[in-house]
Amino acid sequence: MAALCGGIMSQAHAHDMNDAQAASEKIAPVLKQAIPEAPGKNVLIATVTFAPGQTSEPHMHPGSIFAYVTQGHIESQLEGSPARVYGPGEGWYEPPGAHHIVARNASATEPAQIVVFAIAGEHDPIKKPIEH
Repeated sequence: MAALCGGIMSQAHAHDMNDAQAASEKIAPVLKQAIPEAPGKNVLIATVTFAPGQTSEPHMHPGSIFAYVTQGHIESQLEGSPARVYGPGEGWYEPPGAHHIVARNASATEPAQIVVFAIAGEHDPIKKPIEH
């Protein structure tokens, strides 16, 4: 942003982009609700915003994940499946424990956002790094 507003050299802008790519995507919780028909489980809803070109570290989810793209284009790949780019109005499912090896904003210039609906154990995190 400073590079665009201040007219700083393109090299500084490229440095800012690398910093954005290295930073974590922004996860904003919307709702956490226990579900009586599945004791010990919660439904979690969150928005996940990716800066232009931003990539998430490979990870997994202890519970089921349903993702819905609300803005931009997200490239997503689960281990053992081909990568796919999803646009606004499209979504995907990730079974519990699946390795999410690619999750990135497919655009180098526009932000992207997804809404995530997760079912997870009461004390489970929504996302965990993949252990090698």
